Amino acid sequence: MDSMTLICTVGLLFVGLYWFVCIHGPAEQKGKRAVDLSGGSISSEKVQDKYDQYWSFFRRPKEIETAEKVPDFVDTFYNLVTDIYEWGWGQSFHFSPSIPGKSHRDATRLHEEMAVDLIKVSPGQKILDVGCGVGGPMRAIAAHSRAKVTGITINEYQVKRAKMHNKKAGLDSLCEVVCGNFLEMPFESNTFDGAYSIEATCHAPKLDDVYAEVFRVLKPGSLYMSYEWVTTSKYNGDNEEHRDVIQGIERGDALPGLRRYDEIAAVAKKVGFEVVEERDLAAPPSLPWWDRLKMGRIAYWRNHIVVTVLAAIGVAPKGTVDVHDMLFKTADYFTRGGETGIFSPMHMILCRKPVDAKSDS
Repeated sequence: MDSMTLICTVGLLFVGLYWFVCIHGPAEQKGKRAVDLSGGSISSEKVQDKYDQYWSFFRRPKEIETAEKVPDFVDTFYNLVTDIYEWGWGQSFHFSPSIPGKSHRDATRLHEEMAVDLIKVSPGQKILDVGCGVGGPMRAIAAHSRAKVTGITINEYQVKRAKMHNKKAGLDSLCEVVCGNFLEMPFESNTFDGAYSIEATCHAPKLDDVYAEVFRVLKPGSLYMSYEWVTTSKYNGDNEEHRDVIQGIERGDALPGLRRYDEIAAVAKKVGFEVVEERDLAAPPSLPWWDRLKMGRIAYWRNHIVVTVLAAIGVAPKGTVDVHDMLFKTADYFTRGGETGIFSPMHMILCRKPVDAKSDS
């Protein structure tokens, strides 16, 4: 190879790396660059240790059942993954059914708008986003409904990211973000005109606890809608492959344990809700929600190379490669769960707090 060819080759590699690292943004919206990947609120030098601690949690399964340990566990998880989610997936940390002729971004927005349409709120009313992440759904819902949305997330780094995005989108007058545990929400009883959660309550050790809190803060007569992660009627606990898929999803997404599809309504009724509607939005004739994961395999490998290079030169924290690898493997478990039909990330339940209900302050 002559010197000119070598220079051109190196130049092309440099340009390509520059594009992936400095220009290429998240799948749905620019806003997080590869060079900005961090461990959230975790200092760079401690990301690897926190990742190792995260995995050690699953080596002590009894602790997963200890409710007081789970919030810190979930907080650590979102410190580790938030930047990677934003960079590689977008600002809405959830799935949605594929829609013919629509982009993933549009399908996601329509899925979010349906959530607020179901709870039937009017412009100016106060609604609650239970587990808001960095606020992608919150902004879509506020723009669509013109309701005032308060989001709660346990992760302080996500609060900062959400507030920044809200201001950038010109929606900070409609969107408020609070750092807190949705099992003990810092809101007065009978405060909100409606509430929703999009693939968030799966992190609760007991669904009863978060549903009871939502019930408390809702005004009587108001509606609550949740998209729940569940095992479906096709799941067989005696099937080794089924167990492997579900455990892979749990380990890769900080879940104390997935719930069965037939447990959700019973929990809602137990805390006082009236169940208005319940259906699996992932079930046929809905198109596969996991197609986006399969089509994104090239992007995953490309991004993994970028993360590896950035970690090697000290731009990304040590441990980022392990976190990205974990998410890559988890994507395969999701795909297997979708293809076998044993897992659904969008089991929808719509509940109403009775008009004559009373909530303790």
